[in-house]
Amino acid sequence: MKSEFRIFSIITISMLLAACGAKTTETVFPTQAAGMCGQGASENRLEDRFIVQWEDGSFTIENASSADEFRSGFVRKNLAYIKHVDHDYRVQIRTVASEDASESGNDTASEADSGNVDMLSSLNWGPYSIQADSVWNDGVLGDGVLVGVVDGMVDVGHNQLADNIYINTNEIPDNGIDDDGNGFVDDYKGIKVNAGVNSPALNRHGTHVAGIVSADPDFGPVSGVAPRAKVVPAQFIGNDGSGSIGDAIIALNYVASRGAKIINMSWGLGSCVQVPNLQATLKQLNDRGILLVTASGNGDSNGFGVNMDVSPAYPSAYNFTNQINVAASSRQSALLSFSNYGVKNVHVAAPGGGIYSTTPNNQIETMSGTSMAAPMVSGAAALLWSAIPSATAAQIKQALISSVELPPSPLKVYSGGIINVYRALSELKSLTSQ
Repeated sequence: MKSEFRIFSIITISMLLAACGAKTTETVFPTQAAGMCGQGASENRLEDRFIVQWEDGSFTIENASSADEFRSGFVRKNLAYIKHVDHDYRVQIRTVASEDASESGNDTASEADSGNVDMLSSLNWGPYSIQADSVWNDGVLGDGVLVGVVDGMVDVGHNQLADNIYINTNEIPDNGIDDDGNGFVDDYKGIKVNAGVNSPALNRHGTHVAGIVSADPDFGPVSGVAPRAKVVPAQFIGNDGSGSIGDAIIALNYVASRGAKIINMSWGLGSCVQVPNLQATLKQLNDRGILLVTASGNGDSNGFGVNMDVSPAYPSAYNFTNQINVAASSRQSALLSFSNYGVKNVHVAAPGGGIYSTTPNNQIETMSGTSMAAPMVSGAAALLWSAIPSATAAQIKQALISSVELPPSPLKVYSGGIINVYRALSELKSLTSQ
């Protein structure tokens, strides 16, 4: 009887400890991660890489041969210091192969085209359609604003980007030493988190995104939306267009540490994957007053846009206070067929079809996707912040949403329309009593 009572007591105490939130290897690293759905959710899971959030709020990426080994070894050994563990996952950039001849393709434009006014208008239809040029005419160009481009490789030597790459003056370039002691070697012009050698012929997405934000029109035919804003490059995506959430978390925290007020994320997970440590990272950044700009995504396997209110994908559907989620619109002010949408989880639309921008080796090419629409908004936010530096991220977001251009048939996004940065600046002045 005493033995039975003892066993019962041990079980009861264990249950009480669990109910009170006592940590175990299973509570910090659940067998099935929170927020997973369906059998396809594990498709992009990396079985030998793990994202660890420590009790002090920091994150590291750890490796082990299996989840069971990681729980019984690393997690058990460091349990007192660990807050949460997730499997690492693969993410993809958010471009599409094509839409139609007028909105997409792989056309290129040489700098010789820059003397043709009609060509310039065509090349820059995105910034012009959101009235960025009207803001430029008032002397607002994005000066003093840092935009984190957490993406693929950025060609920091591109003629139209070189002067707009943020320089870490506390680092000596290419000496193989972490001069400023921040944990990154030679981060003079940003960082590269992922492994592998870049192929400029394949890894073009990050340079294209950076150019939409801040390509300098003094040195070529295209103009970024904020042609004097500075880009902080943080590469975690490789030549195949994919990267890992763990590497993304490192990159996100890096650009924040450098002072980025805006972070552009033109990538995402599948609809059945929600990684709590990514959510925790973005919440920390949100709470620091950083504007998080996400691409809503490019539809299902058939290329048709998905309702994000019904089938949310992340990080675009987190809907943080300082997050603005972006759908892709056409020259005809309609949502492009591939663009995800949602009147709750997608806030605005921006030009995303047939967008000309910078690509490696001083090239200019056109790409399409919500990947292109998101940096339109990041650039617009940089213009607003350079005009009114005292504004908050929430005010920038509100100004962009409340000033949209409404087409005859409202779009299936929260605001119903497409951003108009000229009107947004007037709205921001009102919000900040400027």
